[in-house]
Amino acid sequence: MQKLTLTFASLLLLVSIISCQNKGEKALPELSPEFTAVLEAHGEWQKWYNAKAESYAMIHEGVMIEENAFINLESRKIRLSTTDFEIGFDGYQTWVSPNREAYSGESLKFYHNLYFYFFNIPYVFTDQGVTVEKVEDKSLNGKKYPTFQAKFDANTASNPKNQYFMLVNPETNRLEYVLYTVPSYDGEVPPFSALKYEDYRDSNGVFFPRILTGYTIENDSTKILKYQVTIADALLLDEEFDSEIFEKPKDGVYAD
Repeated sequence: MQKLTLTFASLLLLVSIISCQNKGEKALPELSPEFTAVLEAHGEWQKWYNAKAESYAMIHEGVMIEENAFINLESRKIRLSTTDFEIGFDGYQTWVSPNREAYSGESLKFYHNLYFYFFNIPYVFTDQGVTVEKVEDKSLNGKKYPTFQAKFDANTASNPKNQYFMLVNPETNRLEYVLYTVPSYDGEVPPFSALKYEDYRDSNGVFFPRILTGYTIENDSTKILKYQVTIADALLLDEEFDSEIFEKPKDGVYAD
């Protein structure tokens, strides 16, 4: 297959060749009234739940690398495109193109859907096998937040050892911070970090953060800035992308 370099300029072409089958709306999951209220504060969350695909553009601030993401939401097949490399998950394996050395990170399996997951909280917590419970309020930077914990069944795609606490703005009921710890590729469980959600933007009735900023935490306060990304052009689509775009290019290699 000829290598595909995906940009938002080519998005209309992709939409024109995707499958025409429309499976209709799914039955909504059973959620607690408190978590439902949080979702509703983020707009028409049912549109995300029933969407077939998603795309967005992300810039890694500091290094100014743009990364375009294309995802089929049900299968979680994904393709990430930059000027230096492409990473994908075809439903079975992760791959990178043009070679493993093009991506300097340690684990493709760990990275390929990392920002997709962060960007789509709280919506991804409507996935089957995820339970969201309201827990005791947590304080961060001297402010107390209503807090929700996401827990994962053992048979979910997410690692059951992942821990996420959503800190919700008490006035807007929107997500303001996520406190998280995610085991690394070698199984090590790091200390909790904080991810700040800022500058929500409307994408056809569904609100997404424009800025995500990661921090270390010390004594219930954010300390060292670890990374920051800005995200734009978020689109939810009623049809899936053609599965061909998630396949490994000829010059790519499978890798974990």
